[in-house]
Amino acid sequence: MSLSVVQSRALKGAQTLPVRVEIHLANGLPSFQMVGLPDAEVKESRERVRSALLNSGFEFPSRRITVNLAPADLPKGSGRFDLPIAIGIAAASGQLPKADLDAWEFSGELSLSGEILGSSGAFALALSLRQYNLNHLNQLKPRQLLLGHREAAEAGCVAGLNVYGAPTLLAACAHLVGHGTPLVKTEGRLQIETTAVPDLKSVKGQHAAKRALEIAAAGGHNLLMMGPPGSGKSMLAQRLPGILPAPSEEEALESAALRSLKGLPLQYGRRPFESPHHSASSAAIVGGGKPPQPGSITLAHNGLLFLDEVLEFDRRCLESLREPLETGQVHLARVGHAVTYPARFQWVVAHNPCPCGWLGHPSQQCRCSAQAVARYRMKLSGPLLDRLDIGIEVPPTDQATLLAGAEGESSVSIKARVEAARSRQIQRQQHTNNQLQNEALDEHCELSAANTTWLVSAAQKLNWSGRATHRVLRVARTIADLAESPHIEKPHLAEALQLRKLLHLKPSA
Repeated sequence: MSLSVVQSRALKGAQTLPVRVEIHLANGLPSFQMVGLPDAEVKESRERVRSALLNSGFEFPSRRITVNLAPADLPKGSGRFDLPIAIGIAAASGQLPKADLDAWEFSGELSLSGEILGSSGAFALALSLRQYNLNHLNQLKPRQLLLGHREAAEAGCVAGLNVYGAPTLLAACAHLVGHGTPLVKTEGRLQIETTAVPDLKSVKGQHAAKRALEIAAAGGHNLLMMGPPGSGKSMLAQRLPGILPAPSEEEALESAALRSLKGLPLQYGRRPFESPHHSASSAAIVGGGKPPQPGSITLAHNGLLFLDEVLEFDRRCLESLREPLETGQVHLARVGHAVTYPARFQWVVAHNPCPCGWLGHPSQQCRCSAQAVARYRMKLSGPLLDRLDIGIEVPPTDQATLLAGAEGESSVSIKARVEAARSRQIQRQQHTNNQLQNEALDEHCELSAANTTWLVSAAQKLNWSGRATHRVLRVARTIADLAESPHIEKPHLAEALQLRKLLHLKPSA
């Protein structure tokens, strides 16, 4: 029977799902039909596969060729199906043996000459295949992965999986039949990203801001910094990754796989730090396109999203962050496509106090009216402010402090305290304080009767929402963890309240 089945994988959001590439050769007028919801780039593989087979010394069958990409309801995109289709046609026409094809998965775009070109997502594909093998330990032989040699260097970093990289279609087929020089299994090691992060000790003054950064890092809290131009907001945000604990292996692999989907360097072992420009569109930040691609908030998963000059961003773009900030996911729906990407990130924003930037500056004169200041700050809506945990003012540093030679506390010593506080949180509730919800919030943020009365009075005076009150409790719990206190005391609550006060101040000139 002129039928062959080859295994591959398709990308759907952050998932890589198995695809059966079925090729049938029938009598009749020569044709090449492709079914199974292929996108335009997959349909174009007909000409690439035809030329690649002929230029690799194979015969292209002059028969009625039907290619089915199953399951039929899963959209298929990119040129990664070129290699499995070419191998399937060669097997269906008797030019390759069909035996043991089920023990392989193939992925790769073909050039007209038969060279296997690279495509994004190799690391994510390898992770999914390894998980498949673990879930099917009862099968006789675990599946192996064959793809282009450029992609194999990335996929080979996944331990416990046999990965082979071939430069051309001919080399891949020769390896399958055992002719010529066999391909060498690609083995690599994920290298921990070691690029230096700026140290907090180079920031002179700003002791209150550094304390806020330490609390935000310890509990994973969202942070707003407001201050005039040149006060050091961006400098502080760029140094925040240096005091964050290293990600767990699961988080590091997840972040690396997401970057692989976009064809970016993996940066394994470092928490992501995304800082899009304020001219970026909603699709670039949240994700979009057809099929929907991940945006900056997904690339910042398990890490930081820093929006500098946040009030210069398009308001619709900012409002689209509401759901991801609350749920840790972003759902993108387009015609024929609906995907979900992870987006649990720590949100850090910075902006000037007014349009001209000099409101409250000790030596510069602000030229903005009260109405202009109010309109400027209203770009960050109440619901978004509610989703921030800490708001601090970053005043300009005086010249004497800037020119002094003394250095502040290093990121290393601050990071040690942050890691100790995080360790207490993981032991107590298996996650950071910013994720405390419902019963866990009541259990781990329990207050004495006197402290409850005091906090209720403060919340009523400041007109807090329920979400804002809970966020103050989470920040207070983090402050208590930094102080190695098993219970939240009034000084912890008072500091948490002060750190949120800026988020509820009415702007004035």
